[in-house]
Amino acid sequence: MALLTKLSKASAAGSLSRHSSLLFLLRSMSNVPENTVYGGPKPQNPDQRVTLTHLRQKYRKGEPITMVTAYDYPSAVHIDTAGIDICLVGDSASMVVHGHDTTLPITLDEMLVHCRSVARGSKRPLLVGDLPFGTYESSRNQAVDTAVRVLKEGGMDAIKLEGGAPSRITAAKAIVEAGIAVMGHVGLTPQAISVLGGFRPQGKNVASAVMVVETALALQQAGCFSVVLECVPAPVAAATTSALQIPTIGIGAGPFCSGQVLVYHDLLGMLQHPHHAKVTPKFCKQYGQVGDIINKALSEYKEEVTNGSFPGPAHSPYKINAADVNGFLNGLQKLGLEKAASAAATAVEKIETTESPDGGSPRSG
Repeated sequence: MALLTKLSKASAAGSLSRHSSLLFLLRSMSNVPENTVYGGPKPQNPDQRVTLTHLRQKYRKGEPITMVTAYDYPSAVHIDTAGIDICLVGDSASMVVHGHDTTLPITLDEMLVHCRSVARGSKRPLLVGDLPFGTYESSRNQAVDTAVRVLKEGGMDAIKLEGGAPSRITAAKAIVEAGIAVMGHVGLTPQAISVLGGFRPQGKNVASAVMVVETALALQQAGCFSVVLECVPAPVAAATTSALQIPTIGIGAGPFCSGQVLVYHDLLGMLQHPHHAKVTPKFCKQYGQVGDIINKALSEYKEEVTNGSFPGPAHSPYKINAADVNGFLNGLQKLGLEKAASAAATAVEKIETTESPDGGSPRSG
C-alpha cells in the first residue's frame, strides 16, 4: 500500500517530477546496489576482465596472446593471478579430470560444473567454455541453446567448438548470430577421433594442409573471433595465421601463431592422464614438476601419520583449561564412560609432557 501511495503522489506531480520519482522508486525496488548494475562497456584497464576488444588490440599490435586450459577453482585462481589472457574450460576435462580415454564421454551438465568453478576463481581472463560432443551438431537451435546455457549457467564469456564440417560451420554461424562470441578449433580435433583414426597430427600432406587453412577461413567467415590450431606443422600454422584476419592460438603448432595454449596440468608437470603419464606430449614444455612435489608431500604425510609425529603440538592448537578438563572427566565418569575418561586423562598428560621445556617434543613437520 505504501508503494502505491508513493506512485499516486508521483503521478500527481508535473511530468518531469513524475519521471524522476518513478525512476527513484524503481531503483529502490531493486535488491542490487545501483552502482553494481550493468551500465554498458567499461573503460579497459588491467584490473578488468579481458574482452574481445582487448584481444583485438593485442592482435593488431602483434602482441602474443596467452591461453591456459583449466577445469576448477584453484587452477582458475592461479591463472587469474598470473595475468593469463584467456582461460579455456576444455572438454579435455573428460580425460584430465574424469579419467576417460577420449573427450567424447563428458556431458554438458558436467562441463557446466567445471565452467562455474572456473568462473568463481578467475576474474580477469576471458572465459571460454567448450561445447561437448553431441550438443551442437544436430541443428542451429540445438547449437544456440547449448551455447546460451554455457554463458548463462556456466558463467562463460564465449564458447569454443571443434572442426569445420558443414554442420559445425552452421552451428558457429548460428551462435554468432545469436550474439555469442565463438572460438573455432581446427587441425587435430579430439571430438573427431573416430574419423581421424585417433589422436593424429593434421596438415602433414598437401590435401590435409590445405584443408586446415580452408577450414580456418570458413570459421572466420562464420564469425569466429579466434581459431585454435592443434597439432599441425609450423609452416601450415604460419600460412593459416597469415591468411586469417583473426588471432590463431597454437598448441603443438609451432611459434608462428598469434598466441599459445597449454593445459594447466601439462605445463605444470602434474600427474596426468595415462596417455601422458609416461610420455609428455611432444609439444608441451613443462614449466614445473609439480607432480613430483605432490607425490613427495603425500609420501611424507603418510610417513608422519604412520610414525605418530603428525599431528604434533604445533598442529594441535585447540586447548581446554585444567578446570574444564576435570569437569569433563567427572562428566564422563558420571556417564559410566570410565575408559573414555582414562583416554582423555592420558592425552592431557602426554600433551603436558611434550609441551614442557624439558619434556621434549615430537617432530611436527
